[in-house]
Amino acid sequence: MTAQRLMRAVTLAGLLLAGAAAVTAQESAVQRGNAKFQHSCAPCHGDGPGDDGHAMLPGTDALRIKYKGTVPPLLEHRTDLPAPTLKVFLRNGSFSMPPFRPTELTDGEIEDIAAYLAESSKAAAASQRR
Repeated sequence: MTAQRLMRAVTLAGLLLAGAAAVTAQESAVQRGNAKFQHSCAPCHGDGPGDDGHAMLPGTDALRIKYKGTVPPLLEHRTDLPAPTLKVFLRNGSFSMPPFRPTELTDGEIEDIAAYLAESSKAAAASQRR
């Protein structure tokens, strides 16, 4: 193998490893985001009935009423919630939703939640096509 071919092979191997690391990092962000969503968001914005007997949890029901079917009320089905959008709502609150301080949800955790929501919305869309 010539030195030039060896250098190309090493470069290609490095790119493949970097790509694999990026995929692993994205998967980790989705996993962390899922855990943080379940802890911090799902008690109000999850799927399922509330402890109060209502058919939906309060955050999910509030979004159902607000958007009147124009967007899914379940955050995990939404495709329009990148980290900058989430950060606005999480830092400022909205109607009855309180704001979350950076000590409660860090910017990195918001990024992870956004990664999780992006993945969960893909899964929801795929299941609706079946």
